[in-house]
Amino acid sequence: MAERAGSGLAVGPYRPGDRPALYEICLRTGDAGRDATSLHRDPELLGHVYLGAYLALEPGLARVLRRPGGEPVGYAVATVGTTAFEDACEASWWPPLRARYPLPEPGDDSPDARLVRAIHAGTRTAGAWLVDHPAHLHVDLLPEAQGGGHGRQLLESVLAALAVAGAPGVHLGVDPANEGAVGFYQHLGMRVLERTDALVLGLRLGRRARGGTRQHTDPVRGDG
Repeated sequence: MAERAGSGLAVGPYRPGDRPALYEICLRTGDAGRDATSLHRDPELLGHVYLGAYLALEPGLARVLRRPGGEPVGYAVATVGTTAFEDACEASWWPPLRARYPLPEPGDDSPDARLVRAIHAGTRTAGAWLVDHPAHLHVDLLPEAQGGGHGRQLLESVLAALAVAGAPGVHLGVDPANEGAVGFYQHLGMRVLERTDALVLGLRLGRRARGGTRQHTDPVRGDG
């Protein structure tokens, strides 16, 4: 059942037919929350790296924010266990993409080339904080969906699902340049777990399984 989020927008489960629209949202929020369309020759690469595996491997945790007509304007995706998810990506998600996208020339430093190198490198998360925050998530909203509590309701839906699934804590990475997203997550109660090229923020989920969170209406933008 969809959860009404005000302004006619509603949060509901992911449907396979949503994939193209969610890939477009990923692209249109892929430059620290701004539209990255002009930066990429291949419009699907950002989605392949930052979104597609969640839709393929953890579709039950994905939530979509929709207009009254059903068109997506935002999404949140997640996994309960980061290490197991990365193992699954290495087994089934990355290999077909590596075959499709050969490594670029060493001197190619274009945005597309960097994403292709990320496909070939895969992902492996490490950090002492991972024990207490094994789940992770990504959230992206188009500008029309920012503000009004939409980001909060979308995120709360996913956090509740993670708590029910037994995750003790969740983390996410966010570009420090995306100040709106950083402020939103910190207002939600997330704290900095690690500072590198990106910020890693985390939240313990134990209390959420027993009674929710405080309310707020800060905007959230794509975390990349």
